[in-house]
Amino acid sequence: MKTLIVFISLLLSINALLAQDIRDSSPKDLNGFFPFDPPSTLKEWETRKEKLVLRMQVATGLYPMPIKTPLNAVIHGKIKRPGFTVEKVYFESVPGFYVTGLLFRPENPNQEKLPGVLNPHGHGGRLQDYGEKGVLNQIVIGAERFRESGRMPKMARCATLARMGCVAFLYDMIGYADNQQLSYQLAHRFATRRPEFEKTENWGLYSAQAEMRLLSIFGLQTWNSIRALDFLESLPDVDPKRIAVTGGSGGGTQTILLGALDDRPIASFPNGMVSSSMQGGCTCENASLLRIGTGNVEMTALFAPKPQGMTAANDWTREMLVKGKGFSELKDLYSLYGKSKNVICPDLTHFNHNYNYVSRAVMYSWFNKHMKLGLPEPVVEEDFKLLTKEEHAVWNDRHPKPVGGDNYERDLMKQLNARDRQLVKKLCESGTSEEMLLAWETIVGRSFADSKKHKFQVTEEKLINETTGEEIKWILPSNLSSSEKRIIHLGEFAEGKGSGTIRPVLFRQNRKGPTEKVANSREFAGYTHGYNHSRFARQVHDLLSVIAYLDSKDEKTIEIRAGKRFEPQAIVASYLAGNSIKKVVVESSGFRFSEIVDYRDPRFLPGAIKYGDLDFLIQSLDQKFKQS
Repeated sequence: MKTLIVFISLLLSINALLAQDIRDSSPKDLNGFFPFDPPSTLKEWETRKEKLVLRMQVATGLYPMPIKTPLNAVIHGKIKRPGFTVEKVYFESVPGFYVTGLLFRPENPNQEKLPGVLNPHGHGGRLQDYGEKGVLNQIVIGAERFRESGRMPKMARCATLARMGCVAFLYDMIGYADNQQLSYQLAHRFATRRPEFEKTENWGLYSAQAEMRLLSIFGLQTWNSIRALDFLESLPDVDPKRIAVTGGSGGGTQTILLGALDDRPIASFPNGMVSSSMQGGCTCENASLLRIGTGNVEMTALFAPKPQGMTAANDWTREMLVKGKGFSELKDLYSLYGKSKNVICPDLTHFNHNYNYVSRAVMYSWFNKHMKLGLPEPVVEEDFKLLTKEEHAVWNDRHPKPVGGDNYERDLMKQLNARDRQLVKKLCESGTSEEMLLAWETIVGRSFADSKKHKFQVTEEKLINETTGEEIKWILPSNLSSSEKRIIHLGEFAEGKGSGTIRPVLFRQNRKGPTEKVANSREFAGYTHGYNHSRFARQVHDLLSVIAYLDSKDEKTIEIRAGKRFEPQAIVASYLAGNSIKKVVVESSGFRFSEIVDYRDPRFLPGAIKYGDLDFLIQSLDQKFKQS
């Protein structure tokens, strides 16, 4: 049998030859265009939905879902206002990591079990205060009604929900108000890498080590939100079958995530963040892998067909009202379920970015209808005396503030890393290889099954993936026969012990120097890798395309041989390609993802350490080859 040697080019020094490759364009950032193209059938959507939810779970560090530890919730310091009460709350989302907030209840509830509304607050915090002069400006433009309660719109929202007969929980995002174990500066203003946290041990958030374990502020905040739902559901006066979520701006982002990842909410109102334009500018709204190939509108669609409302303002959400840019597509998807009236987006573009009195009034009416509150319309806010600092502060002498700071950050990372290692270890020990394969397909961004569906155009110099718009440079003999053995050579590889035969290989996506990043000056991996595949992942994509093309030929035996530089690419691609690879021979460099300390390293791959590093993949390949 003849042997066919396939030389694959991933050298971007030959950029001119590959100018048409879609990956040669500038990386996408959070200000790009993120359209939603709804499928024509529910079956297609359910298939797409499954992949999207998995991506969101992986990106937030919640795949597999962590075990929920005791909340150890404390409720104290009740304050009364006409029509509602307010209590201070803290609980542990993981042991020692506290969520803080305020619990609003009706003063005189008319039933034993009440609907619950979770309120993630967004930027400005739950204590956002326009001030005495600022609220007057809001009143003049019609955005607020009252000089007192209108100063603090997030408090006003929850007070009104309580007066409507709901139990409303307003909880702090990380770094705001009483949630200070990780600082506001760290959670929302991180801009420059911290060398003291960029190590293989004692690393912190935003480091390459954290990103390769999928530990992020966004993921922590999402877990806090899920645990906040747990807290709300656990209250004896809350009906667990009537829970809704609403938040604006960054709170809208969390509302979108909860609607996608948690089945409990029956109604939702993610205000100020559903858009095919800007996707969320803060570090707390971005995570590696999250929006690759998707965006906020499609993520919002995951809540369908349950009732979901929002408003369009004079900000990035204004485009929702333009056909092809958001709301009409959401409505089309809801129509597939026969529920087109279950989604609304009123035009409030005469206001700038907000969750003001007018927007809140739309939400009150929406929840009144879909949570069956039975109130006469319209539901109108009423004024109340604002809480004093002592009345809204969660921590005091009897309830001391927990420890935080740099050392706590390191300890928290160790704790979460140990938790996730145990979760992944259980997956491996239980023999559920399918879950690990799904995880690796997600972090690489392509499955071999999908690669085999792609259409290819072939020449002796190029393999063109017409489906994805990618071009791979290779050297393909003109006398390709279906009976030939196929060997894919990567890098320099000495064939035969001591033979001295070196075959140089051209490998696409192999630029020298650090990997590309978006123009954003803040040194956060999520701004680039939340929207774009890593260079390493793209190299694996090329390999999967080559394997898929060769696999389409009859009577084939495909082998991969790699030099030290391309050992990890060969191993990852061979694992993903499954039984289509009959043999893998690599010159071992001893490389592991766990040695990377820079997110711009060419081998950086978000999630790679969490899901077993190369050790897991090598073990899996060894088992496969032994069985065959």
